Amino acid sequence: MRRTKALPAIALFASASLVLGACGGGGGSNNSDGGDSSVADMASARGESADGYTAPDTKESDQVVVSTDKPFTAYNNATEDANQSYNTFALVLVQPGTHIINGNNKVIVNKDTTESVEVTSKSPQVVTWKLKKGVTWSDGEAWDCDDLYMAWFTQSGQAKKADGGKYFKPAGGTGYDLMTAECKDDQTLVGTFSEPYPDYEDLFNTDILPAHILEKQTGVADITKIKKDSPAADIQKVADFWNEKWNGFTKELMPGAGPYMLTGFEPNQSVTLERNPKWVGKPGGPKKIILKAIPDPVAQAQALENGEVAVNSMAQPDANAATKLKGLSAQGITFGSGPGLSFEHLDLQMKNPVLAKEEIRKAFFMCVKRQDIIDKLITEVQADAKPLGNLLFFPKDEGYKDNYADKAKGDPAAAKKILSDAGWTQGADGVFAKDGVRASFRISHTDIPRRKQTVELIQGQCKEAGIEVKDDTDSNFLDERVSQGDYDVALFAWSGSPFKSPKKSIYETGGGQNWSNWSVPKADTALKSAVSQTSIADSLKYFAEADVAFSEQYLSLPLFQMPNMWAFKGLDRVYFQSYFGALWDANEWQTK
Repeated sequence: MRRTKALPAIALFASASLVLGACGGGGGSNNSDGGDSSVADMASARGESADGYTAPDTKESDQVVVSTDKPFTAYNNATEDANQSYNTFALVLVQPGTHIINGNNKVIVNKDTTESVEVTSKSPQVVTWKLKKGVTWSDGEAWDCDDLYMAWFTQSGQAKKADGGKYFKPAGGTGYDLMTAECKDDQTLVGTFSEPYPDYEDLFNTDILPAHILEKQTGVADITKIKKDSPAADIQKVADFWNEKWNGFTKELMPGAGPYMLTGFEPNQSVTLERNPKWVGKPGGPKKIILKAIPDPVAQAQALENGEVAVNSMAQPDANAATKLKGLSAQGITFGSGPGLSFEHLDLQMKNPVLAKEEIRKAFFMCVKRQDIIDKLITEVQADAKPLGNLLFFPKDEGYKDNYADKAKGDPAAAKKILSDAGWTQGADGVFAKDGVRASFRISHTDIPRRKQTVELIQGQCKEAGIEVKDDTDSNFLDERVSQGDYDVALFAWSGSPFKSPKKSIYETGGGQNWSNWSVPKADTALKSAVSQTSIADSLKYFAEADVAFSEQYLSLPLFQMPNMWAFKGLDRVYFQSYFGALWDANEWQTK
């Protein structure tokens, strides 16, 4: 998944940022499909209060092994190449932010790290982040304003080369690009916005990296002295390290500032977290957590049944695994599922000469039978799942409107008519062609079984319409190719926080996550207005306008809202938080 906060992608939801405010799409656990009804109560962290979140007293436990779909790959998950949900899942308790988001998508100030986040002026909008004294990284260095400043500077896009090119390669930067930041002291960062930004609470919640490590490695004495007009050589040194040197795992370069730190890494297999002895909050949770990649969801379920893992953390819903897990309650295994903040979709690459033709895009949308895909692959996980009709809103969001039902009817005859009316003719092989160009393209995706099954279904559906779809399965698709735009059609999921503004970088012309080279001026105008309103409520109508304008160009087909699913045994509580995964409150886990 790719995150959007950049948005992560689920298999891709990558690094960008979404956010709807303190509410989100789909929150809570839907256990009507066989899950334990008590699981819904686990969506709230035990440390929550009216004032914010503070880690509670928790009994220490030993090692816990957690399975997930794909492996951890990078400590800096904010870069366009690295950004993916599976890094977020591993780093949520290693790189703390100023807020936490619980399983109900409620945004809560993290009182273990942060005194307050306040709007201190409305015109211009000024937000003051006041950090708690005494927070340190696991190497003993302070976690303070320098770290927040670096997160802002590297993702704001304000530092430009002489030729207008970028020094830094962030997956996104919405919100950061509207502000200037200044450290008033070690605990206080003041952000002044050029335009109102309603989703300011979404900033500084992820991707806060150790500035002192970068300073030491680059020879930069003080990162806060690096400005957009600093000498090019100085900015380049910072950019080279930030862009490239926090991939994979190098222990001395990658400390933790939260309840956990990274201590081990097996490429393409697992990452190990251990409790951080320098953590400022109350210690708790397992002494060691091994996050292990098991791509086959049924194999994950089998590993839980066999006692090889204690938790299945599945960002990728799978009907066969869900059936198996539901049948294991007598063995003490608890199953949970519910709609998340990720959505599966098909992105069409506009550089592809076939897909650049509007009639091909229209016919492709029309031939895909989304409900059939859902019935075969998703309903066992979530019985009431339906096709998603919006790229910016989920069905339970205020402002949701289905803009795709009339465009994606799953009607091969209608798809054929679209092509015939545009002058395409069906060849002896059944595939439409025009001027020597065949209606043929590939769908690229990672090696997740459900994705391959999705493509197989689409191949059959669109063959009826005279469109040839080729399967391009690549285990490295999300890690290496998607951000380069190396695809005809990309099948993955965006994963985000409850906020919406981070999605701007996906759908605007030239956006950092707009890898499909889309350009819809009406959507650009609406998105710009949406992210510059004084309140989230005021922004909704502009997000709605943007989705309508975008849908009219047939560029990205939403398939369905991704249900989360997870299961566990031997622990008192586990809840899959849609953006941060199962480990978001692992410091509260206790063995039964």
